[in-house]
Amino acid sequence: MNETKPDIPQRVVDRKEIALMTIESAAFIGQIILCFLYYNWLHQSILLYFGWACLILSAIPGWRGRTEFESFGKAKQGEKWMRTTVVVDTGIYQVVRHPMYLSFMLMSFALICISQHWLSLILGVILIFLIYDDMRREEALNLNKFGEKYRQYMQRTPRMNFVLGIIRYFQRKKQG
Repeated sequence: MNETKPDIPQRVVDRKEIALMTIESAAFIGQIILCFLYYNWLHQSILLYFGWACLILSAIPGWRGRTEFESFGKAKQGEKWMRTTVVVDTGIYQVVRHPMYLSFMLMSFALICISQHWLSLILGVILIFLIYDDMRREEALNLNKFGEKYRQYMQRTPRMNFVLGIIRYFQRKKQG
């Protein structure tokens, strides 16, 4: 874990950021409502079971990501757990750089499979695109905040490709 430059601010929440978060929230809530209104709309049991499995599994990277941040992020006293002062590269962060964003994407995908409604698909595509955009903007901020240490982390850990991340993790373990 590496120390941060103390004078670089975190993400600024401006009108554009608020608008994007509002759209993301509305899309996610819309997907949940559509699951209640159009549960298994196409009557495709395989999609339904896959969606539920994906929804349950999506909790793992989100939960692990948060606990790693809380444990190793070294947020200043009184600051939120997300305000890390070091690059967290332990636990799930050795496998993927953005487990919480990945978790939200998996949830959205799962809700598409559970409802099987075309409107859920549209909302899900919008939501996944916006989450991916959030992830990219977060990386730019992290590069600015942590510099070369974060760039090195980016080179060894995939953004959200869990399979590649596991392969690289075991390759690193094998090398020593």
